[in-house]
Amino acid sequence: MKVLVTGSAGFICGYLVAELLQAGHEVVGVDNFSKYGPVRRGHDDDPGFRLVEGDAKDAKLLTELAMDCDHVVAGAAMIGGISYFHEFAYDLLAENERICAATFDAAIAARRSGRLDRITVISSSMVFESAEVFPTPEGAQLSSPPPRSTYGFQKLAVEYFARGAHEQYSLPYTIVRPFNCVGIGERRALRDRDIMSGNVKLAMSHVVPDLCQKVLKGQDPLHILGDGSQVRHYTYGGDLARGIRLAMESPRAVNEDFNLSTAQSTTVRELAEAIWRKVHGDGRPLRLVSDPAYEHDVQRRVPDVRKAREVLGFEATTTLDGMLDEVIPWVRDEIEAGRI
Repeated sequence: MKVLVTGSAGFICGYLVAELLQAGHEVVGVDNFSKYGPVRRGHDDDPGFRLVEGDAKDAKLLTELAMDCDHVVAGAAMIGGISYFHEFAYDLLAENERICAATFDAAIAARRSGRLDRITVISSSMVFESAEVFPTPEGAQLSSPPPRSTYGFQKLAVEYFARGAHEQYSLPYTIVRPFNCVGIGERRALRDRDIMSGNVKLAMSHVVPDLCQKVLKGQDPLHILGDGSQVRHYTYGGDLARGIRLAMESPRAVNEDFNLSTAQSTTVRELAEAIWRKVHGDGRPLRLVSDPAYEHDVQRRVPDVRKAREVLGFEATTTLDGMLDEVIPWVRDEIEAGRI
C-alpha cells in the first residue's frame, strides 16, 4: 500500500512508520513538529518514505496527498501526559477536532476519487475513562458513561467521525485503541509547563519515563501520583505498531474497532518497584511518597484483548521487563545529554 500517516513524527506513529516501511509499504508522512520541535527518525532517509512538513489541519494539503494513497492513518493529535488533560482542557478538544475534520474531509474526497481504500483511526484507551466493566471489551464505549476529560471525550468523538463518515459517505474505517504506549524517542513537549515531583522536574508527565528519570537521578524516597494502586497495561510501541499494521492489512478489520494492548495488568506501585530493582538491585529498599493525584488519573484501565487476537492474530509479546531494559538506558542517555 501507499499510506498517508498524519502525525508521522509523533511517538506512536514513529514506531508505526518504521513498521510499515519494514513490511514493504510506501509511506507519506505529514507533521509540523509542533509538539517536540524538529525530530529525526531512523527511517527518515528510507527510499520508501517521504516526509511533508505541514499542518494536519490543512484539509487542502491532506486532500492533495491522500488522492495518491491507498490508506490514510489519522494519527495527528495534540496529546501529552496527564498534565495536558488539565492544562489544555479546551485546546485538546478544539485543536483535535480541527485536525480530525480536516483528515476525514481529505479521506472522503480521496475515497470519492476512487483510489483510497480505508482510513485507520488511532483512538485511545481514554474512551474507556468511565468504564464500569473489566476487562473492558470493544463496544463498551457505547454503553459506558461518557469520558470526563475533554481529551477522552474528543477521542470518542474521533470514533464517531469514523462511523459517521462511513454511514454518510461509505468511507471504510478501522479504529485502533492503544493502551499506555511505552518506548523510546519521546521528548518533552514544547508546551509542557514545569511540574515538580519531589525534587525532580517531570520530563513528560508519562509515568514510565518519569519514574525512570527520578530513580536514575537518585530520588529517595520515590514520589508517585496517588497511592500507586492504579492499574495500567503498559504496551511496547513496537508491539502497538505491529497491531496497527495488522489491522490496516486485514480485510476482516474493515469497519471494526480493536483494543491493542498487552494482557498484563501492572499497578503503578509494581511499576515503581520494577524500575527501582533494575537501577538499584535488591539491596536498597524502595520507599514511596504519594503525591496528590490528578482529577483524571483513571484508577483502573484493563482492556479485553481477545478480539485483536482472534481477528488479527495480534498479541503484544514484549514484557514490562523487556521494555525497561530498553527505556532505562535511553532515559539515562537523555539525562547525561542534558535533555531531561
